[in-house]
Amino acid sequence: MNISELFNHKKTLFSLEIFPPKKDTPYNAIYNTLLKMRGIPADFISVTYGAGGSKAQQDKTIEIASLILRTYHTEPVAHLTCVNADKEQVLETLRQFKENNVENIMVLRGDISPDCPPKTDFKYASDLAAFIKAHEPGFNLMGACYPERHYQAESMEKDIEHLKIKIDNGITHLITQLFFDNERFYAFRDKAEKAGVTVPIEAGIMPITNPRQIERTVALSGASVPVKLQRLFDRYGKNEKALFDAGIHYAIEQIMDLIANDVRGIHLYTMNNVEIATRVSDAVQNIIEAENNPQ
Repeated sequence: MNISELFNHKKTLFSLEIFPPKKDTPYNAIYNTLLKMRGIPADFISVTYGAGGSKAQQDKTIEIASLILRTYHTEPVAHLTCVNADKEQVLETLRQFKENNVENIMVLRGDISPDCPPKTDFKYASDLAAFIKAHEPGFNLMGACYPERHYQAESMEKDIEHLKIKIDNGITHLITQLFFDNERFYAFRDKAEKAGVTVPIEAGIMPITNPRQIERTVALSGASVPVKLQRLFDRYGKNEKALFDAGIHYAIEQIMDLIANDVRGIHLYTMNNVEIATRVSDAVQNIIEAENNPQ
């Protein structure tokens, strides 16, 4: 199924993101995670591609995406990065996607590692999108966007210019990097629309449930921390259970506000945590259903 077509039938999508198990985690942990998430009514589940871009990591992404489709009958989205890939490697990965009936791809540049010099066939995600469209036009391509601009962009305006190139090269649907301040998202959405970005934009939400997570997440994503969220960490930072509940509550409030302001979709970064995914889904599903089936 081409996921972009869902927007013709639904006002608001709800999707999940998971990642292959880390090296020190038993591989069957992902099967247990997916089994427990089976009852969550997600429109699709995306599977990330580990940093470094090795073939083994891509194989795990493909295996899990195939499992989501075959066993859980939910549409998968496989991440594909190009920073450490050449054209032949991409074509081989696309062949494997086709063999496993994976039709939707999240097209990404990927993080540049100081330990692994980038290859030169693709400089940007837009180059990868154009290559796939030229060689395998049957895939549906999705892309990332940054409500507070990409850390390497000169300005928000330049970032949106680059985003427009991605769309011109075949991206049909965008998912944002995580953010905690909805006003930043609304400002970005308005600027993008004025610049001619007309594809649906899903809001990427990650509940922050421990102090280490906020430090790591902000460092990697560049997301700003609103005063309201900072107060939660100041107040409950030493109470693990209270902070866990407060972080989920904050994310639910974020999502409710986004839906009330006509966001096209909610993409939940689950961090493979079943409790987080279930509690957020339970809290927002009635609202999403009401949006998609107005009386």
